[in-house]
Amino acid sequence: MTAQELETQLLLLTPAQKVEAIRILTQGISTNNRGITKTLDVMGADVCIAGTRIPIWLLVSYQRQGAKDADILDQYPQLSAADLVTAWLYAEAFPDEIDTAIHEQEQADAILDAS
Repeated sequence: MTAQELETQLLLLTPAQKVEAIRILTQGISTNNRGITKTLDVMGADVCIAGTRIPIWLLVSYQRQGAKDADILDQYPQLSAADLVTAWLYAEAFPDEIDTAIHEQEQADAILDAS
């Protein structure tokens, strides 16, 4: 298979399939990509970068507010660029989940601000 054929096939994948493809590929070439986990007793069961307490919704929220990847990596030096790629792909694959988590956090912040 040529690189062009591979690219064509990869572009046909759904966002969820792309997340899985990235996980598989980076498993063999990098130890910097930890993947994503969802643990009931960690961060309210929000999806996080594996091995951290950094939720995907938080990273997406920063990005939506105009933060660049470099800004986020400066703020969270324990993350790698591969972690962010995985986060963005997850958010693309599961936008409703991420939007709901951001909305819930905004509501919780509003309640705290009001008190």
